[in-house]
Amino acid sequence: MQRMTRRGIEWLSAAADDPEGCRATWIDDPRAPYMLPTGRYFDVVTVDQRVGMETFDQLLRRGLPFGPTVLDHKAQRVGFFLGSRSQETFLHYLAREEGTAPAYRYLSRGSAVVVPGPIPLRGDRYEWLRAPARRPMANPLRPVALATMLVASAELLARVDRYGERYRAADTFGLSAIEGAPIDGAG
Repeated sequence: MQRMTRRGIEWLSAAADDPEGCRATWIDDPRAPYMLPTGRYFDVVTVDQRVGMETFDQLLRRGLPFGPTVLDHKAQRVGFFLGSRSQETFLHYLAREEGTAPAYRYLSRGSAVVVPGPIPLRGDRYEWLRAPARRPMANPLRPVALATMLVASAELLARVDRYGERYRAADTFGLSAIEGAPIDGAG
């Protein structure tokens, strides 16, 4: 779980319809979630938690560019922040991928997202997987990396599910692996 820095709070609260009210809410209760409009400072792509967590892990492990990321435990969704007006680029690269894109919601102008307070605690509904540390630098590769990893993660999880259906128990896997193995290098 991550916490926002002061510069992250300044940037994120500036996106609010009432920035001073947002900051006052967080001063009173740093755990308080807050609803922010999307489209002015940032857009958000939300996906199912399972795909979102795999995507987050892949982006992180591969050192790909991505911004703040939020987890809504109750709705079981992960939201990836992109620069505002990234939708065209995101959709373009999503369509170029060979696999099937997972179900997603693209939140831009006219939408809103609920974000955790600056200091959420374990067990809170909203959690920062990657909290804003400052105003994110514009990076045209963020929507490309997100589109690519969303499809790759969805394909990986679909393959894992198919594998799980084929080999329902470890005993079945062990038996079939032994039965299909060549003996003494013959085969």
